[in-house]
Amino acid sequence: MTANEVRSGAITEVLNRTGVETAEIRPLSETWATDVFNLDKMEEALSKNAFKAVKKTVQTGEPLDPATADIVAAAMKDWAMGKGAKFFSHVFYPLTNITAEKHDGFIITNADGNAITEFTGSLLIKGEPDGSSFPNGSLRMTNAARGYTAWDPTSPAYIMQTANGATLMIPSVFMSWTGESLDKKIPLLRSNAAMDQAARRVLTLMGETDIAPLNASCGAEQEYFLVDQHFAAARPDLILAGRTLFGAPPAKGQEFDDHYFGAIPERVQIFMQDFEDKLYRLGIPAKTHHNEVAPGQFEIAPYHEAANIAADHQQLLMTVMKKTAAEHGFLCLLHEKPFAGLNGSGKHVNWSVGNATQGNLLDPGTSPEQNLNFLLFCGAVIRGVHKFGPLLRAVIASASNDHRLGANEAPPAILSVYLGDQLEAVFEDIKNGCVSVSSDGGEMDLGLSQILNFKRDPGDRNRTSPFAFTGNRFEFRAVGSSQSVSGPLVAMNTMLADSLNWIADRLEVQLEGGKTHAEAVAVVLKELLEQHGNAIFGGDGYSSDWHEAAVSERGLRNLPTSADALPVFTEPEVVELFESTGVLSAVELNARYEVYAEQYINSIAVEAKLVMELAKTVIYPATLKYASELARTITAAQELDASFDTGQVKVIADNANKLMETVSQLAVEAEKHDFADTEAHMHHCAKAIRPLMEKARVYADTLEAEVDDAVWPLPKYREMLFIK
Repeated sequence: MTANEVRSGAITEVLNRTGVETAEIRPLSETWATDVFNLDKMEEALSKNAFKAVKKTVQTGEPLDPATADIVAAAMKDWAMGKGAKFFSHVFYPLTNITAEKHDGFIITNADGNAITEFTGSLLIKGEPDGSSFPNGSLRMTNAARGYTAWDPTSPAYIMQTANGATLMIPSVFMSWTGESLDKKIPLLRSNAAMDQAARRVLTLMGETDIAPLNASCGAEQEYFLVDQHFAAARPDLILAGRTLFGAPPAKGQEFDDHYFGAIPERVQIFMQDFEDKLYRLGIPAKTHHNEVAPGQFEIAPYHEAANIAADHQQLLMTVMKKTAAEHGFLCLLHEKPFAGLNGSGKHVNWSVGNATQGNLLDPGTSPEQNLNFLLFCGAVIRGVHKFGPLLRAVIASASNDHRLGANEAPPAILSVYLGDQLEAVFEDIKNGCVSVSSDGGEMDLGLSQILNFKRDPGDRNRTSPFAFTGNRFEFRAVGSSQSVSGPLVAMNTMLADSLNWIADRLEVQLEGGKTHAEAVAVVLKELLEQHGNAIFGGDGYSSDWHEAAVSERGLRNLPTSADALPVFTEPEVVELFESTGVLSAVELNARYEVYAEQYINSIAVEAKLVMELAKTVIYPATLKYASELARTITAAQELDASFDTGQVKVIADNANKLMETVSQLAVEAEKHDFADTEAHMHHCAKAIRPLMEKARVYADTLEAEVDDAVWPLPKYREMLFIK
């Protein structure tokens, strides 16, 4: 079967699809967290003392004694086996953006050779996968392979249901035998502890006495594309790289804005309902879903949760999403830019901090100028973004996310803070030493009696800001759709801890000098804003004027590619930040730099190989065949004294030749490996290989628009995006 026959066959299969049987959707009350061993189920299964100990660990992070772990393990095993599970797995999150699992059976044999089940506290607490085969930045070598997983009691175990059975999944941390973090969960837990400690310092200085443990919260808006599996199977680039390396824009794209928030296609709606029903069984609070801007693009957003739980749930959500999409005949694309010329996909991370006693400390209330705790915490965020903006850029750096950042669809690679008119005026007053009463947004009155008036928000939203205040939280909009939220959360928690400690040091001096709380806050924030106010920007982040002014006038750094951003992990100020807060050692931080740099280099290497392969074995042969047939047809017509324009043949030949010339140049650059260091290798990928890939694409996409549609081998954008 030729490539074109595969494409035409895919269209036929999709158009003749009979549909997927609608899954039974039961009431939320019957499905919510039914597959989660949460506190409610623990209370039923454990003794009062054991449950009290576990609950304290979950809520405060206090250590759990081994005897209680044995009791929990026995109850967890009985619950899981009652739901059909014969295996358990320590689930962990290595330095990739995926989830790793090692499955073990409950089964053992006794002296008589009979099968029995066993699951002790020691098995619950510790597992032992290979520590060298996962990305580790040279922390582990093949001959020093031992690594450990360890149960995280603060994240509930759950049952993963599949057609082949059920497995008990135990969220875990992952470390080397020498004790370094090899995962994304350990630094997240450490960063939250550092933030909690620093926040308590500030709140205590502000006169608070009853202070519950503080936690960061996260609500991540997940964007994604759905493509029918028949089309995806005929696109090697989608299968191996997650994006189309070639593809001419369709006559109609997203310019009519008719897909955004439009009626959800029935087949997609069935998938969404099935997907969300599975999420509810796993205790993941899916809140909203809708069509996104680009055709074939959609979004799901869970309700906010504690950061550690939210990060685990995000990983689980991506796993369940891809699995459920496949059941409905879709390939779920989480790549940040699967289709050129259309909006890419992000994962907006909504982040705040708070506790049970002081509440959300990023909620300004009705009078933000009088809410001293809010002003201090919001000021700490401003300082953190200004001081560690490059770090925030580094933690969302990847080969795929580089395609979005800085374009007119996603925030720029320059980190700034948007506060909104009301808060920006409040902080400007503080800087100028004259705080006035802030104004609210007023009332929305449309002059229509049937439409009730309502309170307008005190500030508009700025969709061009990478880090925007949105009422009672900050939204980090530059995170990529395929990425773990742990990295951004670690950076935000850690920079906040650093800034809160900076604030606490200065508050102590002012308060010891006899100033009131309000006076001390005013002095500290004035100093903070004078040093770090340049990070505040409420204008158009997409404009070229801002890009120029941000660097030349405000001293902000523009890091357009991952090759520019990733070396930030090795900068002394960033190393000091993580070491001083106890979140990551210098060795652990450098390992992350090496891992992420290697992933960047490998991603571009895979794409370069695909570009060359597709150009030489798919596009050029189809083009040559068509051009030859067209030339013969024109020659035959001319022999009959009919005159035809030969311009199209010349255009095809010219672009085909240029495509192959570019592929030859790409082959030369892709073979180069003699670089001074990792950073030099990354810059070679960014400045030599990537431009040649884009150049090859221009020629190939031009050919797609010239070659007979009946012989073009690859499924086109109009088919993949619009046929569902």
